[in-house]
Amino acid sequence: MKGRAPKEMDAGSEGLTPAQRSALAQIWAVLPQARLVGGVVRDLLMGRSVADVDMATPETPEQVQDTLKAAGIKVVPTGLSHGTVTAVIASAPYEITTLRRDMETDGRHAVVCWTTDWREDAARRDFTINAMSRSRDGTLHDYFGGQADLAQGLVRFVGDAGTRIEEDALRILRFFRFQGRYGTGEPDAEAMRAITQRVGLITRLSVERVWSELQRILTGPNAATLVAMMARAGVLSVILPQGFALGRFIHLVQAGAPADAVLRLAALAEGSKLDVAQHLKLSRADTAFLLAVSEGPVPETDVTDAALRRFLADEPARPLIGRTWLRQATLLADAEAGQTAQTEIAQPDARAFEALRKRLEGIPRPVFPVAGRDIVAAGHAPGPAVGQVLARVRNWWMAEGCTASREACLDRLRHGFE
Repeated sequence: MKGRAPKEMDAGSEGLTPAQRSALAQIWAVLPQARLVGGVVRDLLMGRSVADVDMATPETPEQVQDTLKAAGIKVVPTGLSHGTVTAVIASAPYEITTLRRDMETDGRHAVVCWTTDWREDAARRDFTINAMSRSRDGTLHDYFGGQADLAQGLVRFVGDAGTRIEEDALRILRFFRFQGRYGTGEPDAEAMRAITQRVGLITRLSVERVWSELQRILTGPNAATLVAMMARAGVLSVILPQGFALGRFIHLVQAGAPADAVLRLAALAEGSKLDVAQHLKLSRADTAFLLAVSEGPVPETDVTDAALRRFLADEPARPLIGRTWLRQATLLADAEAGQTAQTEIAQPDARAFEALRKRLEGIPRPVFPVAGRDIVAAGHAPGPAVGQVLARVRNWWMAEGCTASREACLDRLRHGFE
């Protein structure tokens, strides 16, 4: 079944693609009571492009599933216990959730039952700007003042802030993430009070959920301001019990470091980085980078190209470049802490560090051109001694600036090292 969205959806729906409009027309043709909900409504009001389209409906999940299947629309039962099915149209997902109300909450999970009351469903959502819905004809349903809050740049919990947090402590971190994207000026005072009084609830969350939200905060808009807010509210002390270096993190962001979550975590976290990685249950790749970027030598800004090639021969450019960002941020933070006028050092250091990073990016990583089989082919008996000879050849190659060819290395091997 194909179609297009009704004319009423055209006005104010510029953020929807033609494919999304066509898909919505198909869904609305069989589920006319369904509404757009959450982020899609918020982003349409702001004139932003829409990545994910979520909907809600008073029909039960089974009714939704049967209705869509009867219309020839592919359905995936993505979360039936929570009332969610996903319609797949032109390979794109459209989540459709039955209206719900919470029966029980424990700060992490909720037991829900179905309802037909749109306001009741909206009341269980986190923030007013996420609690709006939009009908097929384009009518906005706003029970808690979300549109006005969005216009004012106010991120505010629906109803009582403390209750919303106690329902799901992850909302503490979500508050800061949404504040960074949609808030302006000072954060909502009631929200900050409720967060400060309930920061301990974060420990009841899985660290995977915490790290998922923290990554988005560290790499999102206004990261330095948000992390400072989190420190004031006591949130950072709970997330990073090993300690944190707020000044270094702020200077890293202000210096223009890339929005790399692990690099920014390296700047923020104090103490053993392995402990931090284990505490947050980072992936192996993220753990390896956190350790690599936090440890090891940092090239000086006036280092020669030959020395840079030696650095690059030992490890990839990414951790080396990361260390230069951390060094730069540390120097600025230390200067600030020592009451040195920041303007005296910021501009010269910034230019020198930027030039160093461009050089690291521009130099191809040298590859040692000789292997153990070459040592054996040169007449050395297989065994531990091969590794020792290979190391001597490589040391010579490194000392020569990592530019000697395979032939030059083999010639050096034949003529010895005395």
